[in-house]
Amino acid sequence: MEKAVLITIGDEILSGNTIDTNSNFIAAELKNIGIKVIQIFTISDEIETIKNTLQSAFEVGDLIITTGGLGPTRDDKTKKALAEFFNDEIALNEATFEHLKKYMEKRGRLDILERNREQAFVPTKSLVFQNYYGTAPCMMMEQNGKLCFSLPGVPYEVKPLIKDQIVPYLKDKFNLKYISTRVVSVVEVPESVLADTIEDWELSLPENLALSYLPVGTRVKLRITATGDEEFALQNQLEDEIQKLLPLLEDHVIATSQDKIETILGEILSERKLTISTAESCTGGELAKMITSNSGSSKYFLGGMVAYATEKKIEILKVSQETVNQYTVVSEQVAQEMAEGCQKLFDTHISLSTTGVAGPGKGEDGKEVGTVFYTIRIKDKEQTSKLYMPHLERLDFMNFVSQKVIQDLIGMLISDPLK
Repeated sequence: MEKAVLITIGDEILSGNTIDTNSNFIAAELKNIGIKVIQIFTISDEIETIKNTLQSAFEVGDLIITTGGLGPTRDDKTKKALAEFFNDEIALNEATFEHLKKYMEKRGRLDILERNREQAFVPTKSLVFQNYYGTAPCMMMEQNGKLCFSLPGVPYEVKPLIKDQIVPYLKDKFNLKYISTRVVSVVEVPESVLADTIEDWELSLPENLALSYLPVGTRVKLRITATGDEEFALQNQLEDEIQKLLPLLEDHVIATSQDKIETILGEILSERKLTISTAESCTGGELAKMITSNSGSSKYFLGGMVAYATEKKIEILKVSQETVNQYTVVSEQVAQEMAEGCQKLFDTHISLSTTGVAGPGKGEDGKEVGTVFYTIRIKDKEQTSKLYMPHLERLDFMNFVSQKVIQDLIGMLISDPLK
């Protein structure tokens, strides 16, 4: 089994009111066990639409996973569509009802048990995977050797069902091959130039290795995926190919294993026993959020602040009023004084600062939307840079700037003898 089709059910996704994060998560988890998602459908909660989409999915896929559309009422259209499609009927599943009862008891909500009793009604041919974080179970139906899993739509219910139950079930049932992946992070090389540089290496890759180019801001992640029967052999094979790749890229590689930029930074800071702090304005705490999203960040991240108002930059970070008057608050000089003040405030080896205009309107000093200055201060050394990205929307701007600041910091740490 190699091909999967995902079906997201719900008008809230189609309307744009809710973002479909489930498909992204499920596709990544399936890829890790060698199953490729070839199509993703987003459809309304209508019986005929669900049935027609299931028919299309079964024509091209070996595994179908639906999310959403499961509710606590007897008129649950997804269950009806499943029952009709698989020529089945819906009945009370005693094991599921007992599980639901225990779930309600733990939460002191037996008063609504009857109202949620309908959740225990499932197609009789289905194999039920109990939901330990919600009331709607996962149901699996099989047809001609092909599988269909129907899950609830709440992401914090979907993730454990996929990771803890469905993925192990699929690996055991189909004796899937091992998948090993390495990510080489390349900076300051345009994707087209990078492709030309490593073309010969890429063309010589063994057939069981696949390469993907994944641009993130000004970084390109080269994801190398190996498929085979022995995990240890795959890891050795990947390491051999990466060692062939590195001389072609010289000093442009900042990591050869981790995927996320904040994880790469965390490993360097932990290894060198360095501490870091942040002083943010236009990024609104995104820098601190990214750094602290990494497990173990409490070892090196001592604190941060969002000094949005100019007076707080002056009052807390000790930015000079004269500097603001002379150069404006969105300036190289203010970014530098913010970083120095932050470093002193939190007493860290490293401090990061951002000041700019995220939009949608111009800054109070007339600076154009998309303008940002950021300073990276490592002990008594500092580097200040400017970016201008008027095309980015506010949240995209915050994320891009934060990614770039961390990326530049990693580059400085790699080239700097400070250890």
